[in-house]
Amino acid sequence: MLKKRKKIIVSLSVFVLGLGIWFAGVHADERSSVSSVEFIGMPAPSTDEERAAAYTTASVVVSYRNGTKIEYPLSYKTLFYNTDWVGSNPYEAGRLYNRYGNPLVDKFGEPVIAETPDGNSLLQIPGMPISAGHGKKLPLYLVTHYEYDWILSDESEWNGEPMPMTMTLTTIEQNDANGDLTAVDQHAIDFSGVYGLWTPCAASQTPWNTHLGSEEDYNADARAIEEGTTTALNSMDQYYFSQSGAAKPYNYGIIPEVTVEADGSTTVAKHYSMGRATWEMAKVMPDRRTVYMGDDGTYTGLFMYIADRVNDLSSGTLYAAKWNQINSTNGGEATLTWIKLGHATDAEIMGLANTFKFSDIFETRDQPESGFVAVKTQSNGAKSVEYLKVKPGMEKAAAFLETRRYAAILGATTEFEKMEGVALNAKDNKIYIAMTRLSAGMEDKPSDTVNDIRLPQLMAGAVYELSLSKGQRDNNGNPIHSHYVAASMKGLVLGEDIAKDEVGNTAHVDKIANPDNVFYSEKMRTLFIGEDSSKLHINNFLWAYNVDTTKLSRILSLSAGAEATGLQVMDDLNGFAYIMSNYQHAGDFSSNINTNLKARIEPLIDKKKAAIGYIGGLPGLK
Repeated sequence: MLKKRKKIIVSLSVFVLGLGIWFAGVHADERSSVSSVEFIGMPAPSTDEERAAAYTTASVVVSYRNGTKIEYPLSYKTLFYNTDWVGSNPYEAGRLYNRYGNPLVDKFGEPVIAETPDGNSLLQIPGMPISAGHGKKLPLYLVTHYEYDWILSDESEWNGEPMPMTMTLTTIEQNDANGDLTAVDQHAIDFSGVYGLWTPCAASQTPWNTHLGSEEDYNADARAIEEGTTTALNSMDQYYFSQSGAAKPYNYGIIPEVTVEADGSTTVAKHYSMGRATWEMAKVMPDRRTVYMGDDGTYTGLFMYIADRVNDLSSGTLYAAKWNQINSTNGGEATLTWIKLGHATDAEIMGLANTFKFSDIFETRDQPESGFVAVKTQSNGAKSVEYLKVKPGMEKAAAFLETRRYAAILGATTEFEKMEGVALNAKDNKIYIAMTRLSAGMEDKPSDTVNDIRLPQLMAGAVYELSLSKGQRDNNGNPIHSHYVAASMKGLVLGEDIAKDEVGNTAHVDKIANPDNVFYSEKMRTLFIGEDSSKLHINNFLWAYNVDTTKLSRILSLSAGAEATGLQVMDDLNGFAYIMSNYQHAGDFSSNINTNLKARIEPLIDKKKAAIGYIGGLPGLK
């Protein structure tokens, strides 16, 4: 196919952002000589049909060290939809279950099917059987989160408390001739041994080939639950346990890890020693011990965990960052100081989680008082200031069950605004963290309890670059035993706020807005950025940002209202490269959308449908 070495246009149908196509005529030694990958972006959608669809018209140019360049069009493939029955799965992919594995039904007696596929991990497990057929089929597994339920069977929005959620394990077959992926079987992963699953968001694949998930503890404020001012866990009680008071707040907001065996069996652990917060995702560093966690919400913190042993997150030391601002330009720049919160094991903190209430850990006051620290964090919705004092002997419980509150008490910065995904650039020793918007605590607010971050408001948000180094010490001068400690942080890729245009965009359409998912490809030298814009972009996009050229390219446009999720990049998987890319809650329109545009495109969007897909086709980039 490629013998003449000229520009070739090949189209892949299906729901994948196909990075080109299979280089069938390129020999292995030539494939390994790729020198660079450049994405050629696409324009923003302009027709009603484009605004209602998930599609791409972008392309990719692959350059070889012999001077040859080949351009390939991109396409977007769907593995399955949340409403599909895959293989032997007796229910829809997005179906929700109680602790006994029985499917849930809504108040109308209809199935509860989540429309929100999020984190993905595409895994190759040694020992998986290879099936026969037309061409060799190489087996893979895909773990997928479902974040929350949005639409009921009557198409009304679910406005109750968060439902118990699910993860699926899908058996994937990879065609070794063209790289196509096909979903052939599926089952839900059992979380009954860890008290169920609460609002899982983004995910990552560990260096030891497991799925590292997340739980966002939005609204599950232990103080508010104890005081009766929130009913956040009612749905877990009713739908998951069928028992009032069975769901305890300190069992949620914990990072779960899923180990998948060759036969498709799974083991689930929640890592209580990594702390409790609104975890967007966790990313493990090359030492297989150091982990960075994105803390979503308003007035949140930046946290680092260092495990005691490689490939084992069951015990370790937890740290929180303090932002020491240098300047406020281009998203701001700061050095980081790390504050040690404590050391623990999963087992001991799980025991505390099922023993203590908020009032066992803290004393509280309504007004300033000597010995009490004023804190403002996402833990209490960031709507008010709390005056807290840790009770004697309760420091460990505070550190790991009330991580953000305790970090604020010790002087860490809890002013970040909707911290999202984390990505690793191992070669340059950097990580990237998405901040959906620069507002609230990140603005210069002298009246706040703390004013570490003092930036101009930027509702479009930014992606930050953090430089890692060894030889760092914590705030007490004690050595931090990791070579991957973030020493500085600065804005890298920024959006731009604008006056509302005729469509309803309030952020520049050719720049990022409300970044969420991020993933870095070492071989492509490219940072991929997925958007979750509730207001600023009418259509969310997936971007490719080259860290060397600083070129930003739009490579995917999603249905109006849909969020780009499930981002994972595989540089080389049996001779192919893939970019996993889902979408969720299509038709969840921005309040700024032009009313006439909304009326035209709403009938074109199925709000109950969400896709699990990928961008594939590049040869393995070795």
